[in-house]
Amino acid sequence: MKQLIKTFSSIDMTIGTPWKKLLLFAVPLLIGNIFQQFYSIADAIILGQFVGDYALAAVGSSMPIFSLIMVLLMGISIGTGIMVSQYFGGKRREDLSHTIGNCITITAILSVSMMLIGPLATRPLLILLDTPSEILNDSVAYMNILLWGVLGLAYFNILSGILRGLGDAFSSLLYLAIACLLNVVLNFLFIAVFGWGVASVAVGTVIAQGISSILCLSRLMKMRETFDMGWKYLPLKKQYSKQILKLGVFTGASQAIIAVAMIVVQPLVNSFGPLFIATSVIVMRIDALVMMPIFSFGNAMTVFAGQNMGAGKIDRIEQATKQNVIMAMGTSIVLVIVILVFGRFIAGAFTQTQEVIDLSQRMLRILAPGFIAFSVAMVLWGTIRGSGDVVSPLWSSLVNTLVIRMPTAFLFVHLIGEPQALMYSMVSAWTVNMILSIIVYRIGKWRTKKLVRTSAAAEDESDVE
Repeated sequence: MKQLIKTFSSIDMTIGTPWKKLLLFAVPLLIGNIFQQFYSIADAIILGQFVGDYALAAVGSSMPIFSLIMVLLMGISIGTGIMVSQYFGGKRREDLSHTIGNCITITAILSVSMMLIGPLATRPLLILLDTPSEILNDSVAYMNILLWGVLGLAYFNILSGILRGLGDAFSSLLYLAIACLLNVVLNFLFIAVFGWGVASVAVGTVIAQGISSILCLSRLMKMRETFDMGWKYLPLKKQYSKQILKLGVFTGASQAIIAVAMIVVQPLVNSFGPLFIATSVIVMRIDALVMMPIFSFGNAMTVFAGQNMGAGKIDRIEQATKQNVIMAMGTSIVLVIVILVFGRFIAGAFTQTQEVIDLSQRMLRILAPGFIAFSVAMVLWGTIRGSGDVVSPLWSSLVNTLVIRMPTAFLFVHLIGEPQALMYSMVSAWTVNMILSIIVYRIGKWRTKKLVRTSAAAEDESDVE
């Protein structure tokens, strides 16, 4: 076990064979994604089996809103990870210490604000989205508990992001696994044994992630060889807090745009009736499984680019990007072949309705080539984002969402009149996203976005635009 921890902990990506370091870092991320999927599926099974369909609906109707509320904190997590990886790669101990301290303070301020303001807006927002009256109260209770416990949720995401930025993907994996398993156990205990209902699911989530956030903090406090943690680093300093917020806002905005697009397109999905909605759920579950390794390669590239940007090793970043594109494409091609050959059987694991199985297979065949394009884009955007350029990914999200994804969804449905037309819009968006990522990467402006400067004055003026 100690040897395993030593293998995966605090990987210095500025030395060694690039593809080996990327793979070593990506594997724990992939395993972590699998744990998250396991928790999501187990959670749904427990709710559906012991409480009923309305319980699932109550949680489902709440999550898009809560995801939007959490977008800024997720952006802060990614933005801080970029800064941490660059300062770590540049061996800038003092800057690294202030960045982590300022991030902890900013997270506290944002979390407390959400705890106070969020519950006041929960019911009006759910009513605005026409949440059925049968599940409204459960939805409100579920969201309010998550908001009251947002401090633990926020710090788990933020601190695990810092660990990844420092090259420690194993610890964040370990604490994520603890959070997921504890969450499942608590949910089973609260629902199946105590019969507490929907709101108890949120209680389990808050407790599990709160404990894991404490474990993350404990791990960081032991990394004295890398940075310093103390009260003097917590007061906000403009050059660090401003950069954290800039990176966080731009990154969060990119994620928010995607989340909003899903909400806007949802009425089209609903318009084809219950069987298509069920089919979409199956296809998106399979889609998530295929995306896991792709996201892992992209996230690993962000940390790799950040560390090497801080160390001034641009050529090493370019070499790693090429190697990572090959690994990501190879992985996605294998997964596409599996989908094309076994898609019908995979869909059959979710349902016995032949119409749903047939439609799932047709939709997966349409999506399959898009996964390859998506894998290329994820790696290239990982490089660009890791360099400190978070504006280009934002513009890409805007173009893909407002110009491609949403208009083509409505257009293809109108022209084709078949439900699978929605899959063509997704593939179109993924393809355009790949083209944009190649163009931005080739132009090379990301090479000048280094956050680590040679003077304090330059640091204070560092820009992400």
